[in-house]
Amino acid sequence: MQFGQYPPPSHVVAHVSDPHLLADSLQYGVIDTEAHLVRALDRLEAVRPRPQALVFTGDLADRAEPAAYARLRELVEPPAEAMGARVVWVMGNHDERGAYARGLFDTDDDGPQDRLHDVDGLRVVALDTTVPGYHHGEISDAQLAWLADVLATPAPHGTLLALHHPPIAVPMLRAAEIIELLDQDRLAEVVRGTDVRGILGGHFHFTSFSTFAGIPVSVASATCYALDPGARDRFLSSVDGHQSVTLLHVYDDRVVHSVVPVTPAPEVQGFPSDLEAQVEALSAEERRELISRKDSPLYRGEIRLEGGQVVNP
Repeated sequence: MQFGQYPPPSHVVAHVSDPHLLADSLQYGVIDTEAHLVRALDRLEAVRPRPQALVFTGDLADRAEPAAYARLRELVEPPAEAMGARVVWVMGNHDERGAYARGLFDTDDDGPQDRLHDVDGLRVVALDTTVPGYHHGEISDAQLAWLADVLATPAPHGTLLALHHPPIAVPMLRAAEIIELLDQDRLAEVVRGTDVRGILGGHFHFTSFSTFAGIPVSVASATCYALDPGARDRFLSSVDGHQSVTLLHVYDDRVVHSVVPVTPAPEVQGFPSDLEAQVEALSAEERRELISRKDSPLYRGEIRLEGGQVVNP
């Protein structure tokens, strides 16, 4: 049931980035990347409606250890199956193509890891922007030709382009300019005017938004650690905090992006989920009077739940 003007979204996509999983050690000696990823997945399992896809935009394994890729699958695939969500892996600069392909796709193909995914009519293109031996990003002529050929035929619900190096400016983190995606104008020529409805990226370890060739770009923060763009007197500041994932709700004419923190904060006010069904049972006018009216019993603290029923003394 819709409470407002918009119907339910046609698709829900969880955008997760930069888990930097390690086989048997802590990142920088202090960050438990596995525990952070588990918390992120636990948060995603709780959201409704549930995601139809989990898109991981790169840096899946911090050192490209085969054991880290195996552990990644062990952690991600069971909750994804429980959610009914397809998993979309994307290469990052910390990944190595050979280990990535063997660990996640059971193949020895060590070339660019570009793949297509169909999520109930929503096409997700995983584009490998990595450069072996380097941290910056590039896209080859062959990859651009392949992408142009893919996008020549529109998908029923459009396309999301997922890549590790996002094609955006990074004014809050100048150090990242050195390892950005090169020759972005060439990618713009390919995607402009196509059915690409959103571009998803990672790499920068903090949430950011922009447009590229007229297309919205969403950069998800990392689940391992975040970069603090507001740190005082620091050229670069990595912190064990502010980790988050991004949820995409896809509608016929728009995509809504919402940031979900990995670590829950203490609740200071709220209502249990039991209340939702009872709000649904009200008329539209009754709901407006209860939720919108400033002096309603809800805001005067006169509503409580007893035995699953609203009590208004």
